[in-house]
Amino acid sequence: MTKRWLSERKQEKYYKLAKKYDYRSRASFKLIQMDDRFGIFEDGNSVVDLGASPGGWLQVAKERVGDGKVVGVDLRPIKPIDGVITIIGDITAEETMKELLEKLGGKADVVLSDMAPNIGGHYSTDHARSIHLCTYAIDVADRVLKKDGIMVIKVFMGDMFPTIREEMEKRFHIVKVHEPDASRSTSSEVYVLGGGFKGIRPKKITEPAEEEKKAEFSVKGELK
Repeated sequence: MTKRWLSERKQEKYYKLAKKYDYRSRASFKLIQMDDRFGIFEDGNSVVDLGASPGGWLQVAKERVGDGKVVGVDLRPIKPIDGVITIIGDITAEETMKELLEKLGGKADVVLSDMAPNIGGHYSTDHARSIHLCTYAIDVADRVLKKDGIMVIKVFMGDMFPTIREEMEKRFHIVKVHEPDASRSTSSEVYVLGGGFKGIRPKKITEPAEEEKKAEFSVKGELK
């Protein structure tokens, strides 16, 4: 009961803060906390946000890059945000990717992905779907991220997690795993941060196999 009470109190805190500061989602504070710790954004950066609806991460990104460009992509419409470009589309579709490249008008300094599958209540299935979405997000980063750029991607922990870590390590000089304080204590989500994009696109992203052995991964710390 104590753990549940503490969890509920924490969620109430971030819900109230989101309302107070006019953020569209309590998830905004996850990105704020990660940027404060790791230094994700710089003034003037170009940012791509995948799975951007309802726009909480877009708001934070725009605040932190100033006159930089911020582009959000989601299957669902996103209520307009001053200075932010939004695309309604499936990022796995080539036409959506073409629109993203056109509106971005160059390469991105930062690629964000807070995408998550529709939760069905079966953990192994939800985990596998999360991993599948992550492979798509990484593929987007391969195509739009500048050399030495940064990626932040949400992953549900499970036996296929090492696949995503390996794919990130192929592409980034530094890879960290972090759980923001604003994340629910009952959630299995973590964020993988990649720094120093190598600009190398492997021929094919490894498809995770469900029979892969579960590996513990606890590296946390500074990105810089």
